[in-house]
Amino acid sequence: MERTLAIIKPDAVAKGLIGKIIAEWEKAGFKIVALKMVHLTKKQAEKFYWVHREKDFYESLTNFMSSGPCVALILEGENVIQKNRDLMGATNPADAKPDTIRAKYGTDVEKNAVHGSDSPSTAEEEIKFFFNALEIFSNEQEK
Repeated sequence: MERTLAIIKPDAVAKGLIGKIIAEWEKAGFKIVALKMVHLTKKQAEKFYWVHREKDFYESLTNFMSSGPCVALILEGENVIQKNRDLMGATNPADAKPDTIRAKYGTDVEKNAVHGSDSPSTAEEEIKFFFNALEIFSNEQEK
């Protein structure tokens, strides 16, 4: 079973879309194994998005991601990283397929409602950024 980090970004939280977006993930068959609301500081946003530090949108992105609360989740499922990326849609909502989360709820390239890990190694690092082992549900805990 694969896991990925997903974030409901500050724009979607401010619009009251948490429940609708979570419903999209659940409808897709993803299991939510961790969830929390956080408000990143500017420094935390810079650390999380450090891979983009040389890009011209880095300052704007980190300002936006620290502008209000967001919801961090861990989604679990078969091939969940790619399936979630398909469900989220293109980074620019204008380019996203109509039935995707970003097409439905995003505004622009930055305020595009959600974030999702792009690879297993990225997912592992991003999950560690937001969650510790005690915060993640495991099937082992059901036994």
